[in-house]
Amino acid sequence: MADLLTVKNLSVHYKIQSGWVYAVDDVNFSLKPGETMGLVGESGCGKTTTGYAVTQLLANNAYLKADSKVIFDGKDLIKMGTYPSKNYPGYRKIDEFNADMRKYRWKRISMIFQGAMNAFNPVYKVGDQIIEAILAHEDMTEQEARKRVEELYDLVGIPKDRIDNYPHEYSGGMKQRAMIAMSMALNPDLIIADEPTTALDVVTQDRILGKMVELQKKENVAMILITHDVSVVAEMAHKMSVMYAGHLVEKGTAREIFKETAHPYTEALLKAFPSIKGEKKKLRAIPGSPPDLANPPKGCRFAPRCPYAKDICLEKEPPVVEISPGHFSKCHFAEELYGELSGGE
Repeated sequence: MADLLTVKNLSVHYKIQSGWVYAVDDVNFSLKPGETMGLVGESGCGKTTTGYAVTQLLANNAYLKADSKVIFDGKDLIKMGTYPSKNYPGYRKIDEFNADMRKYRWKRISMIFQGAMNAFNPVYKVGDQIIEAILAHEDMTEQEARKRVEELYDLVGIPKDRIDNYPHEYSGGMKQRAMIAMSMALNPDLIIADEPTTALDVVTQDRILGKMVELQKKENVAMILITHDVSVVAEMAHKMSVMYAGHLVEKGTAREIFKETAHPYTEALLKAFPSIKGEKKKLRAIPGSPPDLANPPKGCRFAPRCPYAKDICLEKEPPVVEISPGHFSKCHFAEELYGELSGGE
């Protein structure tokens, strides 16, 4: 089966008054139809920027390196929706009102935005906002669009008589489900879900995640699940990519990464979360803080916090090593540590 999405050499840098913020550097991954990839890491590591770069919903001071590629269904979206920067050679600038890219957003690629509880306009009815998104991309009547919203509400478990309610009349869980309904409104091929269950209680979170899996299987939708919660990835994802300080430090199948961890940061991340299986263990915090991406370390970006770091880690950026078929680690000692690091359950 051919890949639906292929991201190659993706680098997103933000221009600020004092220089550049290297938010995402040389990110590579792929996704097939119906697959879910969990993109995990600490806050500020570049997960959301990576997700937003796919649909080019980035801030005005964002620039993409010229060799960045986001190939969706055979077409390079970067080439389509950006143009060479006159001020900064080697970079491309996003064309904010590119008509071709607008055809892809919501129709082919949809988003569940971080903080979905605040994503709806408070002065418009929730149903009207979903209808507006449908009518912007589909040639149908308002009555037909409303019928589609009723079908979506039935799928996500919201009573149809709540369509004409305002956002403040919804509970937090209902807003999240309404946002999921909106993301599915045009039967997209790919959903980018940015922390879709943030701030929800665990019962509501489990119900919503279950609904997302159900909808995904029914429509064969691919998904990028952006989260800091590795337990959600363990439950939902086929693939897993671990991000640290703008770099993908490990990627592969979720099962293999949990069982055969090949990067010290992944090990530290997994040990920071409790497991419901096996013996009880004390959770371990990761010492230190992520680096300043306006002035990243010379060598491995995780080296200052890594218990396995040696001199070479501080001086030279590590290569990406294929540990086993489809399982990659960005570490000088990946092959030595593979099988030695303790993964998750």
